[in-house]
Amino acid sequence: MTLPEVLPDSTRVWIYQTNQPIAEEKVPEVRDKIQSFVRNWVSHNRALRSHGDLLHNRFVVLMVDESQAGASGCSIDSSVHFLKRLQAEYGVDLFDRMVFSFKKGDEVISLDRDAFARWYAEGKIDDETLVFDTLVNNKKDLEENWMKPLKNSWHRRMV
Repeated sequence: MTLPEVLPDSTRVWIYQTNQPIAEEKVPEVRDKIQSFVRNWVSHNRALRSHGDLLHNRFVVLMVDESQAGASGCSIDSSVHFLKRLQAEYGVDLFDRMVFSFKKGDEVISLDRDAFARWYAEGKIDDETLVFDTLVNNKKDLEENWMKPLKNSWHRRMV
């Protein structure tokens, strides 16, 4: 994962994951829309120093350097409206917080909570499985703790 070096470690991060991957042929289009949104993202008529991307065809990552201008309620609302438009256009769910994503070999798999617990009980995933922690809240955390073994994650309580 490559994040913009110009943004400080304290840059605020929001991660929204889809319930299914975005089709490969749609990824450039989705990335363009995310880039367009963050280029024009404002808070109280001040441009936000921001970055956005689509990672692993399923994680929309939005970032704001709040040392320049903080994300306000209105700017956060605008991001939610943008994400709802993406969701409707591409037929994915970006707001289901009970979807858990993890790596199985080179593949990223997303399951609902019940299926995730079932896979764990059946031994298809274990405590060493790398899970994606969508609750990281800054750039440093994203770089260092976004993927971690299940045993070291809040996901462990769900199995």
